Amino acid sequence: MLRVAVVGSGPSGVYSAQSLVQQDPAVRVDVLDRLPCPYGLVRYGVAPDHEKIKSLQNTLRTVLEHDRVRFLGGVEVGPAGLPTARLRELYHAVVYCVGAATDRRLGVPGEELSGSWSATEFVSWYSGHPDTAAALADDFLHGARTAVVIGVGNVAVDVTRMLARGVTELSPTDMPQAALGALAASEVTEVHMVGRRGPSQARFTTKELRELGSLPDTRVTVERADLELDPGYADPAELPGAQRRNVEVLRGWADAPPREDARHRLRLRFFLRPVALLPDRPGGDRVGAVRFERTEPDGRGSVTGTGRYEEIEAQLVLRSVGYRGVPLEGLPFDAGLGTVPHLGGRVLREGVLAPGEYVAGWIKRGPTGVIGTNRPCAKETVTSLLLDAPALLRRDLPGDPLPVLRAEGHAPVDWSGWRAIERAEAELGASLGRGVVKLSDWTSLRAAARGDRA
Repeated sequence: MLRVAVVGSGPSGVYSAQSLVQQDPAVRVDVLDRLPCPYGLVRYGVAPDHEKIKSLQNTLRTVLEHDRVRFLGGVEVGPAGLPTARLRELYHAVVYCVGAATDRRLGVPGEELSGSWSATEFVSWYSGHPDTAAALADDFLHGARTAVVIGVGNVAVDVTRMLARGVTELSPTDMPQAALGALAASEVTEVHMVGRRGPSQARFTTKELRELGSLPDTRVTVERADLELDPGYADPAELPGAQRRNVEVLRGWADAPPREDARHRLRLRFFLRPVALLPDRPGGDRVGAVRFERTEPDGRGSVTGTGRYEEIEAQLVLRSVGYRGVPLEGLPFDAGLGTVPHLGGRVLREGVLAPGEYVAGWIKRGPTGVIGTNRPCAKETVTSLLLDAPALLRRDLPGDPLPVLRAEGHAPVDWSGWRAIERAEAELGASLGRGVVKLSDWTSLRAAARGDRA
């Protein structure tokens, strides 16, 4: 019987497990995760008001409840927990689906000022990630009236929308109570979403973009001068469909009469490159503004600086310029690409195939594609693994890994522990007059997994 460990219970990990049990009727899969909760970015990265996308959890649940798949949460793989070398001793094969765990930085002066955050941190906070939620509950919105979101992808649109959402729209979601209260009390009324290139090169989808225009009590404005700089603006019919639809939406907002009575103002800006974050006073440690250089198309699909600058006031700055993989001790890592070197999902160590080690998802291909992109990515990796299976099965294992893990001091949260967390979150929501409400700190999650009652 082939035993496989999948490290990571987000979409790439679950799709890997699904492909394994579908293609091999005898394989047994343990899906390990550092968190006691499954689903990865579907739980902790999808915006709480995107219920349709979050419902993908039901599909992932079906896989994790398969009789040959076992969820083992609360198991950290690496030097602080279960070493990768020991993991390899317990399983015939290991598929690493650890994603891209950090964000790209701007690399500009002042980025370290208080009030400057990554969008990843902000998303983790309002999504209830236990690494972030409790520690930063009072920091994000403190004293902020104007926010600047740097980036024009879907994550940038998400955080912009969250800053303009009201308690009425967010209360039915599973957002933690502390985050809901902080956003309800927020004094942020103006949000600038800024990109260094033009609207036809923005990475947001039209569906996400249009949502900004449907927010209650919110005015969206676009600078016509920004649009007119874009070579695709004059004749959007020549653009690919997605870019054409984006430009048409933006054109409509630029032509729309102003709504002076709206509480929130969202300003979409283009062709501005951040060059510095400025303190709120000389020698101060909090951000007060962002300095941008005006850019213009260079005729080769990118932009060039013009030497003209402008500043936008901001007490909150969220950078959303991409994710990046981080090395996992015991695995090779390409620092330039932020991925593990591989061939068809097989890990390469100094150019040589490493038997029994595989990767899938963002740590394999980089932070590209949508959730569904993980399915063919996982299938490719699993195909490679199963081709290798006859050789992998020649190695004897110490038996079922679960009792071995427990004997070595690990305390895996099994599926019943996760179901106990779900029940605790439903009870919390009911006590608050809401639906399900996430537990957002390690202590509460662990206690719920054990079945403890507050």
